[in-house]
Amino acid sequence: MSTVNRLAEIGTLVGDPTRAAMLEALMDGRALTASELARAAGVTPQTASGHLSQLSKAGLLAVEKQGRHRYHRLAGPEVAGLLERLMEWTVGAEPRRARPIATGPRDAAMRRARTCYDHLAGQLGVAISDSLVARNIVTFSDEGGLLSPDGADALREMGITLPATKLKGTRPLCRPCLDWSERRPHIAGVLGATIASHAFEQSWIRRIDGSRAVTVTRAGEAELKRVFGVAGL
Repeated sequence: MSTVNRLAEIGTLVGDPTRAAMLEALMDGRALTASELARAAGVTPQTASGHLSQLSKAGLLAVEKQGRHRYHRLAGPEVAGLLERLMEWTVGAEPRRARPIATGPRDAAMRRARTCYDHLAGQLGVAISDSLVARNIVTFSDEGGLLSPDGADALREMGITLPATKLKGTRPLCRPCLDWSERRPHIAGVLGATIASHAFEQSWIRRIDGSRAVTVTRAGEAELKRVFGVAGL
């Protein structure tokens, strides 16, 4: 496809109000379902699916399957950059009132911190993930997660020791798991389980009876801030 035709295709796709609304809803980095994007655009799920298919075929969106759900996100930072530059031209226009998109559980405690199988999820899990990614200890890509060559040593300095026996197994050492409520990745695999176990053993967090939600203890607040720079949960 020529550059001119490609430019025309992208312009047509982004220029549609429904597709523009869905792309705008994804600018915060979350991955959303077709139903959630339909609500953001004010259309039916069936109509949204058609638009999402076009955006995916054009390479503007990526689709991630997790369990029985399909999540849509921007295909990469280049797409976000393109949309952001286009939005700069609309600064003087009448602002559109965005439709709020609520994701994940309604319970505030579950949204704040919970277990996802044997690792941490919610705002806490994602914040820990963000911290390790920012320090280049962990890297996420479409292919999965990767612990840096000196990552184990860096974690050991933080007081977290990966179990040698589990490193020899078939379970992934580190993989991204799309968070149900935050719609950004938290850490799963051996590393995610090790961090969760350490947090429980050190009494940084404790379980809430009858729920997957966990609460951060007073000691945990201090330690999570010291070790991961996580605060304000």
